[in-house]
Amino acid sequence: MAKDKKQAKEKPLEKMTVIELRELGKQIEGVVGVHGMNKPELLAIIKEARGIKEAPKAKETATTKQLKAEIRKLKVQRSQALAEKNGLMATRYRRQISRMKKKTRRAA
Repeated sequence: MAKDKKQAKEKPLEKMTVIELRELGKQIEGVVGVHGMNKPELLAIIKEARGIKEAPKAKETATTKQLKAEIRKLKVQRSQALAEKNGLMATRYRRQISRMKKKTRRAA
């Protein structure tokens, strides 16, 4: 009985491995070349066959200019923390600056 419950609950498609997705893809009629597909292609075909519509991903609201302005503010705060010899806060600001820089690279 426990096995039936486990089989009834299926993993979300995004968390499945490529091997598991290929097994699902083989079961869909009219799909050829499942073994040559990568994960995004398999996901698209399986979702299309099951009638699952993908919700469009929301873009980040912050622009590059806004992010860079925030980075400048954090740099000022970090320099003040260093002047006050507050290493903990300086480290926190440095990490925030690093995260913001990554966001600017993604936004570009």
